[in-house]
Amino acid sequence: MTTAVLLSGGLDSAVLLAEEAASGEVQPVYVVAGLAWERAEQAIVSRFLATSLNGVRPLVSLTVDMRDVYPAAHWAVEGRPPAYHTPDEDVYLPGRNVILLAKAAVYCAAAKVERIVLGTLAHNPFPDATPEFRTAMARALSLGLAHDLQIDAPYAGTSKADVVRRGAALGVPFELTLSCMNPPSAISHQPSAIHCGVCSKCRERHDAFVEAGVPDPTTYAKTVNVGRQL
Repeated sequence: MTTAVLLSGGLDSAVLLAEEAASGEVQPVYVVAGLAWERAEQAIVSRFLATSLNGVRPLVSLTVDMRDVYPAAHWAVEGRPPAYHTPDEDVYLPGRNVILLAKAAVYCAAAKVERIVLGTLAHNPFPDATPEFRTAMARALSLGLAHDLQIDAPYAGTSKADVVRRGAALGVPFELTLSCMNPPSAISHQPSAIHCGVCSKCRERHDAFVEAGVPDPTTYAKTVNVGRQL
Protein backbone atom coordinates (compact mmCIF):
# COMPACT_ATOMS: atom_id res chain seq x y z
CA MET A 1 0.00 0.00 0.00
CA THR A 2 1.30 3.44 -0.93
CA THR A 3 1.37 6.01 1.87
CA ALA A 4 1.19 9.76 1.29
CA VAL A 5 3.58 11.66 3.58
CA LEU A 6 2.92 15.33 4.24
CA LEU A 7 6.46 16.59 3.73
CA SER A 8 7.19 20.13 4.91
CA GLY A 9 10.95 20.00 4.68
CA GLY A 10 11.18 19.98 8.46
CA LEU A 11 13.07 17.52 10.61
CA ASP A 12 10.01 15.56 11.74
CA SER A 13 8.47 14.98 8.32
CA ALA A 14 11.87 14.11 6.83
CA VAL A 15 12.45 11.36 9.41
CA LEU A 16 8.87 10.20 8.97
CA LEU A 17 9.37 9.92 5.22
CA ALA A 18 12.55 7.90 5.71
CA GLU A 19 10.87 5.53 8.16
CA GLU A 20 7.80 5.04 5.98
CA ALA A 21 9.98 4.45 2.92
CA ALA A 22 11.81 1.71 4.80
CA SER A 23 8.60 -0.32 4.99
CA GLY A 24 6.80 0.51 1.74
CA GLU A 25 6.25 2.89 -1.15
CA VAL A 26 5.64 6.52 -0.21
CA GLN A 27 4.26 9.53 -1.99
CA PRO A 28 5.69 12.82 -0.63
CA VAL A 29 3.19 15.68 -0.76
CA TYR A 30 4.02 19.35 -0.20
CA VAL A 31 1.15 21.83 0.19
CA VAL A 32 1.78 25.48 -0.65
CA ALA A 33 -0.35 27.84 1.46
CA GLY A 34 1.21 31.24 0.74
CA LEU A 35 3.38 31.43 3.87
CA ALA A 36 6.62 33.39 4.06
CA TRP A 37 9.03 30.47 4.47
CA GLU A 38 7.66 28.15 1.80
CA ARG A 39 10.11 29.00 -0.98
CA ALA A 40 13.00 28.00 1.27
CA GLU A 41 11.15 24.85 2.33
CA GLN A 42 10.54 23.83 -1.26
CA ALA A 43 14.21 24.32 -2.10
CA ILE A 44 15.35 22.11 0.76
CA VAL A 45 12.68 19.48 0.03
CA SER A 46 14.08 19.13 -3.48
CA ARG A 47 17.58 18.62 -2.12
CA PHE A 48 16.42 16.15 0.50
CA LEU A 49 14.52 14.06 -2.04
CA ALA A 50 17.58 14.01 -4.31
CA THR A 51 19.40 11.90 -1.70
CA SER A 52 19.28 8.11 -1.85
CA LEU A 53 15.79 7.19 -0.69
CA ASN A 54 14.34 3.96 -2.03
CA GLY A 55 10.63 3.54 -2.57
CA VAL A 56 9.88 7.27 -2.80
CA ARG A 57 7.75 8.59 -5.64
CA PRO A 58 8.40 12.01 -7.20
CA LEU A 59 7.13 14.92 -5.09
CA VAL A 60 3.57 16.13 -5.59
CA SER A 61 3.09 19.85 -4.92
CA LEU A 62 -0.41 21.11 -4.19
CA THR A 63 -1.68 24.63 -3.51
CA VAL A 64 -4.25 26.06 -1.09
CA ASP A 65 -3.64 29.79 -0.78
CA MET A 66 -4.50 30.93 2.76
CA ARG A 67 -3.63 34.58 2.23
CA ASP A 68 -7.30 35.36 1.62
CA VAL A 69 -8.07 34.02 5.11
CA TYR A 70 -5.10 35.06 7.23
CA PRO A 71 -4.75 38.85 7.68
CA ALA A 72 -2.18 40.50 5.41
CA ALA A 73 -0.25 41.51 8.53
CA HIS A 74 -0.18 37.96 9.95
CA TRP A 75 3.33 37.01 11.05
CA ALA A 76 3.31 33.88 8.89
CA VAL A 77 2.46 35.89 5.78
CA GLU A 78 4.72 38.87 6.44
CA GLY A 79 7.63 36.80 7.64
CA ARG A 80 7.82 38.13 11.22
CA PRO A 81 8.23 34.90 13.18
CA PRO A 82 7.63 34.55 16.92
CA ALA A 83 10.78 35.10 18.96
CA TYR A 84 13.07 32.32 20.19
CA HIS A 85 11.46 31.76 23.58
CA THR A 86 7.84 32.06 22.41
CA PRO A 87 5.74 29.17 23.80
CA ASP A 88 4.47 26.66 21.26
CA GLU A 89 0.89 27.55 22.21
CA ASP A 90 1.39 31.03 20.76
CA VAL A 91 2.54 29.79 17.35
CA TYR A 92 -0.80 28.59 16.01
CA LEU A 93 -1.89 28.69 12.39
CA PRO A 94 -5.69 28.19 12.49
CA GLY A 95 -6.85 25.32 10.33
CA ARG A 96 -3.33 24.29 9.31
CA ASN A 97 -3.89 20.54 9.43
CA VAL A 98 -7.46 20.91 8.17
CA ILE A 99 -6.18 22.49 4.97
CA LEU A 100 -3.19 20.19 4.52
CA LEU A 101 -5.22 17.03 4.98
CA ALA A 102 -8.20 18.14 2.91
CA LYS A 103 -6.14 19.01 -0.16
CA ALA A 104 -3.92 15.95 0.20
CA ALA A 105 -7.01 13.75 0.57
CA VAL A 106 -8.51 14.95 -2.70
CA TYR A 107 -5.25 14.11 -4.42
CA CYS A 108 -5.12 10.70 -2.69
CA ALA A 109 -8.63 9.83 -3.78
CA ALA A 110 -7.72 10.53 -7.42
CA ALA A 111 -4.42 8.64 -7.10
CA LYS A 112 -5.97 5.68 -5.24
CA VAL A 113 -3.78 6.25 -2.17
CA GLU A 114 -5.47 5.08 1.02
CA ARG A 115 -3.22 6.36 3.81
CA ILE A 116 -1.88 9.79 4.78
CA VAL A 117 0.67 10.37 7.55
CA LEU A 118 1.85 13.61 9.12
CA GLY A 119 4.57 14.41 11.62
CA THR A 120 2.52 15.63 14.58
CA LEU A 121 4.54 15.32 17.83
CA ALA A 122 3.54 14.50 21.41
CA HIS A 123 3.84 18.07 22.68
CA ASN A 124 1.68 19.61 19.94
CA PRO A 125 -0.93 21.71 21.81
CA PHE A 126 -3.22 22.59 18.90
CA PRO A 127 -6.83 21.45 18.38
CA ASP A 128 -6.10 20.04 14.90
CA ALA A 129 -3.40 17.74 16.27
CA THR A 130 -5.54 15.44 18.41
CA PRO A 131 -6.49 11.79 17.78
CA GLU A 132 -10.15 12.85 17.82
CA PHE A 133 -9.52 15.36 15.05
CA ARG A 134 -7.67 12.86 12.88
CA THR A 135 -10.37 10.22 13.33
CA ALA A 136 -13.15 12.67 12.50
CA MET A 137 -11.23 14.09 9.55
CA ALA A 138 -10.56 10.65 8.10
CA ARG A 139 -14.23 9.73 8.46
CA ALA A 140 -15.46 12.94 6.84
CA LEU A 141 -12.98 12.79 3.97
CA SER A 142 -13.70 9.10 3.35
CA LEU A 143 -17.42 9.87 3.14
CA GLY A 144 -17.05 13.04 1.08
CA LEU A 145 -14.65 11.50 -1.42
CA ALA A 146 -16.18 7.99 -1.49
CA HIS A 147 -12.66 6.73 -0.88
CA ASP A 148 -11.56 4.92 2.26
CA LEU A 149 -8.81 6.98 3.80
CA GLN A 150 -6.67 6.41 6.88
CA ILE A 151 -4.92 9.35 8.60
CA ASP A 152 -2.07 8.50 10.95
CA ALA A 153 0.38 10.49 13.05
CA PRO A 154 3.06 7.92 13.95
CA TYR A 155 4.94 10.39 16.16
CA ALA A 156 1.92 11.62 18.13
CA GLY A 157 3.34 10.00 21.25
CA THR A 158 6.96 10.85 20.48
CA SER A 159 9.13 13.80 21.49
CA LYS A 160 11.16 15.76 18.97
CA ALA A 161 14.34 14.52 20.68
CA ASP A 162 13.26 10.93 20.07
CA VAL A 163 12.58 11.77 16.42
CA VAL A 164 16.13 13.13 16.20
CA ARG A 165 17.47 9.87 17.63
CA ARG A 166 15.43 7.84 15.16
CA GLY A 167 16.59 9.99 12.28
CA ALA A 168 20.21 9.68 13.35
CA ALA A 169 19.87 5.90 13.43
CA LEU A 170 18.53 5.97 9.88
CA GLY A 171 21.24 8.33 8.66
CA VAL A 172 18.78 11.08 7.74
CA PRO A 173 20.72 14.12 6.43
CA PHE A 174 19.51 16.64 9.01
CA GLU A 175 21.41 19.42 7.26
CA LEU A 176 18.90 19.00 4.42
CA THR A 177 15.92 19.78 6.63
CA LEU A 178 14.50 23.17 7.54
CA SER A 179 12.83 24.06 10.85
CA CYS A 180 12.77 27.85 10.64
CA MET A 181 10.09 30.49 10.13
CA ASN A 182 12.49 33.13 8.82
CA PRO A 183 15.21 31.36 6.80
CA PRO A 184 17.80 33.74 5.28
CA SER A 185 17.30 34.26 1.56
CA ALA A 186 20.81 32.94 0.93
CA ILE A 187 19.48 29.43 1.47
CA SER A 188 19.00 28.99 -2.28
CA HIS A 189 22.75 29.35 -2.80
CA GLN A 190 23.92 27.11 0.06
CA PRO A 191 24.55 23.35 0.11
CA SER A 192 22.52 23.03 3.32
CA ALA A 193 19.64 24.83 5.02
CA ILE A 194 20.49 28.05 6.86
CA HIS A 195 18.35 28.81 9.92
CA CYS A 196 17.80 32.25 11.41
CA GLY A 197 18.62 31.04 14.93
CA VAL A 198 16.21 33.50 16.57
CA CYS A 199 12.70 32.12 15.94
CA SER A 200 10.83 29.65 18.12
CA LYS A 201 11.15 26.85 15.56
CA CYS A 202 14.94 27.18 15.71
CA ARG A 203 14.72 26.91 19.50
CA GLU A 204 12.57 23.79 19.26
CA ARG A 205 14.99 22.24 16.76
CA HIS A 206 18.18 23.02 18.67
CA ASP A 207 16.69 21.91 22.02
CA ALA A 208 15.77 18.56 20.44
CA PHE A 209 19.33 17.89 19.31
CA VAL A 210 20.67 18.82 22.75
CA GLU A 211 18.14 16.60 24.54
CA ALA A 212 18.78 13.73 22.12
CA GLY A 213 22.54 13.94 22.67
CA VAL A 214 23.06 14.22 18.92
CA PRO A 215 25.37 16.93 17.54
CA ASP A 216 23.34 19.70 15.92
CA PRO A 217 24.59 20.06 12.32
CA THR A 218 22.41 23.11 11.68
CA THR A 219 23.88 26.32 10.33
CA TYR A 220 22.35 29.21 12.31
CA ALA A 221 22.72 32.73 10.95
CA LYS A 222 22.66 34.06 14.52
CA THR A 223 24.06 31.98 17.35
CA VAL A 224 23.31 34.13 20.39
CA ASN A 225 20.63 31.65 21.51
CA VAL A 226 22.10 28.34 20.41
CA GLY A 227 25.59 28.88 21.84
CA ARG A 228 27.31 27.65 18.71
CA GLN A 229 29.90 29.72 16.86
CA LEU A 230 30.13 29.33 13.10
